[in-house]
Amino acid sequence: QLQLVESGGGLVQPGGSLRLSCAASGFTLEDYAIGWFRQAPGKEREGVACISERGYERNHADSVKGRFTISTDSANNTVCLQMNNLKPDDTAVYYCARDWRPHSGICTLTEAGYDLWGQGTQVTVSS
Repeated sequence: QLQLVESGGGLVQPGGSLRLSCAASGFTLEDYAIGWFRQAPGKEREGVACISERGYERNHADSVKGRFTISTDSANNTVCLQMNNLKPDDTAVYYCARDWRPHSGICTLTEAGYDLWGQGTQVTVSS
């Protein structure tokens, strides 16, 4: 079955860390660009980080650069998002998604190009 499943969300204190996972089924993850997006209540969904086919390109939003790192676990057909030094503003539902363009060698933080989405995982940063 063609799907993405996020996991790893939870409740953490400011300054804490979480590692999110996005497991792919029904396709080879490394053939596509994968993005992480988030949406907080009352806000539009925004791109957080992305990784291209085979990791040729990685991008991180300015708001998370230096704190979040996207990476691929090829053995498990999974893309991870390591989140360090979390802030209350990071509180959101986090989604992973697949870009519709295979073998492009690039990735984008603009959500229009993504054709397959997971159901999301909640991240709450609060003291």
